[in-house]
Amino acid sequence: MNRPGPHWIHPDEIHAIGGENGPLYLRLRGRIRRAVEDGRLKAEDALPPEREMAVQLGVSRVTIRRALEGLVAEGLLQQRHGSGTFVTPRTERVQQPLSRLTSFSRDMQIRGRRPTTEWLERSVAPPTPNEMLVLGISPKEQVTRIHRLRLADGLPMAVERATLPARVLPDPESIGASLYETLQQRGFRPVRALQRLRAENLSADDAALLGVPAGSAALSIERVAYLQDGAIVEFTRSSYRGDAYDFVAELTLSEELNAE
Repeated sequence: MNRPGPHWIHPDEIHAIGGENGPLYLRLRGRIRRAVEDGRLKAEDALPPEREMAVQLGVSRVTIRRALEGLVAEGLLQQRHGSGTFVTPRTERVQQPLSRLTSFSRDMQIRGRRPTTEWLERSVAPPTPNEMLVLGISPKEQVTRIHRLRLADGLPMAVERATLPARVLPDPESIGASLYETLQQRGFRPVRALQRLRAENLSADDAALLGVPAGSAALSIERVAYLQDGAIVEFTRSSYRGDAYDFVAELTLSEELNAE
């Protein structure tokens, strides 16, 4: 853990703050952001305590606190209980194509990264009304629920919550590194899927799992996967870290537009 030097905000910047327009906390927030962007504040650097910063910059602790709160909400800074405020580690972003149905493990291996899983739940239980509707099963059937935290090189990347008909996967403990590999071995590997994407702010529980502040931006994906005969084999809800993933889709111009 490093502490920034005495001039992580330059003296001329400190004096300039009082002569600019706009709320003081917003101007200070911009100066701290600039210090991160130009490398004066580096990943995992610990900022001085609020009292020390207030004296150093000649502003009130309320101004310091409001400036820091905004940067924490942006994800640029992290506040760790009992330890202080730190610059958030930079995350190498992963590009995930939307046109290809592959497993998380395979995607990470292709990129030369080491995929690992922390199991949050593996169970067989009666379905909820929504699960019955999505999977097209009766109330008498059971479902297998698989909740996982997915990591790459030890960094939490996504929280996945999958539900499958229990007849497809009666023993959730049989899953190895990849759910799709297990399904393929059982003759139930999906061949296509429909995905719905939307932006979300992480709940406190999911944010804690992903190691980011509560309310951080994330990408929520709901996926329904199908077998060759059209039967639904999987329903998954996933939350991907907004600072770690870029989802990419290739588009082609339609024939109607070409004709125009």
